[in-house]
Amino acid sequence: MAQPETTRVFLNNVDSYASRHIAQRLDRDELLSKLMGCDVVIYNVTQHADQVEEALWAASALHSEVEHFSGPKMFILISTIMTWACSKPADPDDLELPFTDAIFWSRRAHPNFERHIDLEKRVVKMGKTDRQLFSTYVVAAGLQYGMGEQIFHYFFKKSWLGEDGPVFGDGENIVPTIHIHDLASVVCSVIQHQPRPYYLLAVDDSNNTMEEIVKKIASVLGPGKIQKKPSEDAFLTKDLSVMEADSLLVSLRMEAAYIKKLFSFNWVCQFGLVENIEVVVQEYRQSRGLLPVRLCVLGPPAVGKTTVSKKICEYYRLHHVTVKGTISDTIARLEHAVRNPDPGEGQSTQEAQEQLSMMKERLEQNPGLEEELLLNVMRDELMTHPCKNQGYVLEDFPQTREQAKELFDGKEEDATSQNSLTSIIPEFVLCLEATEAFLLDRVLNLPESHVQEHNCEPENFSRRLAAYNEKQSEDDVVLNYFYEHDIIPLQFEISSNAEADCLPLMQKVIDMVGQPRNYGPSSQEVKEEERRKAGERLRREAQERAEVEQMEADEARARVARWAEWTKKLEQVRQQEEEELEATSRPMRGYLMEQVVPTLSQGLTACCRAQPQDPVDFLAEYLLKNNPFEADREQLS
Repeated sequence: MAQPETTRVFLNNVDSYASRHIAQRLDRDELLSKLMGCDVVIYNVTQHADQVEEALWAASALHSEVEHFSGPKMFILISTIMTWACSKPADPDDLELPFTDAIFWSRRAHPNFERHIDLEKRVVKMGKTDRQLFSTYVVAAGLQYGMGEQIFHYFFKKSWLGEDGPVFGDGENIVPTIHIHDLASVVCSVIQHQPRPYYLLAVDDSNNTMEEIVKKIASVLGPGKIQKKPSEDAFLTKDLSVMEADSLLVSLRMEAAYIKKLFSFNWVCQFGLVENIEVVVQEYRQSRGLLPVRLCVLGPPAVGKTTVSKKICEYYRLHHVTVKGTISDTIARLEHAVRNPDPGEGQSTQEAQEQLSMMKERLEQNPGLEEELLLNVMRDELMTHPCKNQGYVLEDFPQTREQAKELFDGKEEDATSQNSLTSIIPEFVLCLEATEAFLLDRVLNLPESHVQEHNCEPENFSRRLAAYNEKQSEDDVVLNYFYEHDIIPLQFEISSNAEADCLPLMQKVIDMVGQPRNYGPSSQEVKEEERRKAGERLRREAQERAEVEQMEADEARARVARWAEWTKKLEQVRQQEEEELEATSRPMRGYLMEQVVPTLSQGLTACCRAQPQDPVDFLAEYLLKNNPFEADREQLS
């Protein structure tokens, strides 16, 4: 089959943008149209089992359209060595004999990868119909690593975070692997050379055990320790899928015979992950954006370096390095090494004891360490895995150009460690400034506990400030070292004790450094933060409800009080009116009872007895006849 001058390749990888784009935007008819326009179709089913169905459909759809091809096409299936997981030894008498792709017909798949081996067989069968028009290849790849990692990312992340490397089972299982670039070279060679064998193994020459791989990752990225766990724990780990857990527990000794025989390309990691760990780790950091942030905070005493350093560490999740803290941590580490000797630490108990005794003796003689010993202690701290992985904020050190030169450059004759020392030089420098009047005023207003803790008594502070100003001579100033290395310091003047200066300062730091270069908060931390925010929201809502209820209760009590006062006033008015009415009606009632009522009562009684037809006229006539006043006048006359 002649190779076209321009080869159009369709690559479907579950982790690629193209795969997500196709899955979301294209239906089967549109996808088939895209496939028909390509000379080479590559399907990678090593990451997720749900790609098996689509790969089978794509191969079948192309196979059914062979008669409509405008030219020859090639279908390459990147499968997994898990289709060999349950194969019987090639030679029962020689268990060290590796499997090769020459005996691929005898392979037996892991129970959870039966769909994969069925896909392999069907793809191979389709390619035998008309190999001139439609050729198919199966590339069984080892566990892939490099460029940010895939299946091994769990172990890289654990070590980067400073945790022990987990090994599931005894760790003696041999894991076939291949760098992602080498796998790409194999696929390109297949496209270019179109070899006669249609089934190829793509593995490197490592044959490392799982324990060797995890231990090497932990030694370069983490504390160098591993923790063995039962095999079952792999399936309980939320960061590993079932497919990944099965793959990590496989044990296969394999050799890519056809690749070595048929192809010639430049390997990136021919001898595996363990032998090329430094390259792989650098790719991991670059691809994942996990580059350390190294920052140095300088300035006069009492300017606020500690406060600023802590805020930067909190925002970027960095390690706070101070001279006092580093000396304390070093002594604590040496004391632990003396009490709990560990052969794997690389430092004998006698060496640790000698170093501990020397440091304590020097500290007793002098509040600080001799400069050479201090530089060694600080250099060792900056070269620890946490500082190399996440980064650091180095506070108030170095203080002179010569100190910086010896700390970051080392001795000129010690050329073997130059690469390591280069990796600890700060990328960014923040220099805080303030007037002497401001610093003195700030020290005088510090709390007593803070003054004693940071040795800021007026006499001591004046000496420290004078020593700092003396070190700022034009030739010996520490900033000159950074200028010589093209590191431009960010200078910021502190003008107040308030938090107002922190916001613009942090914004300038973020503008200089950029966004954090780490994994960010873990899922557990995210959940805790969500719970904290939910708790704060509930407390705020409860407080608002309580305030509303209190306002309503106060208003109700006020209404009751106003109603009671108004009712009381109404009662007083009514009582007053009754008293006034009583006082007004008393003379009239006396007059009526004395002068009118007796005669009226007699008239009514006479009316009732007589029962006249017109009682009103009868009563009127009776009153006229029996008017007592008329009788009195007649008697008087």
